[in-house]
Amino acid sequence: MEITPIGHIRSDFPEKFGVPRQSGLVEELTASLVFVPKFRDISAFRGLEGFSHLWLIWEFSKARREGWSPTVRPPRLGGNQRLGVFATRSPFRPNPIGLSCVRLLEVRRDRTLGPVLIVAGADLMDGTPVYDVKPYLPYADCRPGASGGFAARPKEAELRVDCPPELLSAVPESKRPALLAVLAQDPRPQYQNDPARVYGMAFAGLEVKFRVEGDRLTVMEIL
Repeated sequence: MEITPIGHIRSDFPEKFGVPRQSGLVEELTASLVFVPKFRDISAFRGLEGFSHLWLIWEFSKARREGWSPTVRPPRLGGNQRLGVFATRSPFRPNPIGLSCVRLLEVRRDRTLGPVLIVAGADLMDGTPVYDVKPYLPYADCRPGASGGFAARPKEAELRVDCPPELLSAVPESKRPALLAVLAQDPRPQYQNDPARVYGMAFAGLEVKFRVEGDRLTVMEIL
């Protein structure tokens, strides 16, 4: 079977660093799904407004590798323990396919781009190819009694974010809540804990530099 993208994500993350580790963790984040010309027929979107959430099926396009490994090191476990690849959501899989549940905010009709889906809570890099969109069905897709293995609960936002107002003013007002929420989730690799290290995260056309000591993240610069 050959599949081709039906569209691509436009988000505030040009790089992998800083992207939330799962969809829905940062509801303040918004993104757009822009379809390729072949799939811009408005008829294909009829009835979509009736659903609050969608499944996106996409490709880990920046995580391609030759071959595959039967075990991986989940960041959730500190990168020190190996589990089977099929017991994780690692991007390094036999087929680099991702699955995300996002909230549908709007089906926007753009004169140039045709129908564009505006979604919240996406965990996707800018430019990520999307292969399909499916509606989320609460009666079928929600299993309250399901077991979540080693990731039974989402990690709470761990960090207190200290961002001086004069730095935050460089960020468009509409994007400030999302940036602060992403930083509170601790975007660092979970096996790194060097309080002297300054990290840089690309977000919304800006470079955000920060340092973490204990449970406090301090923004140093926003360029």
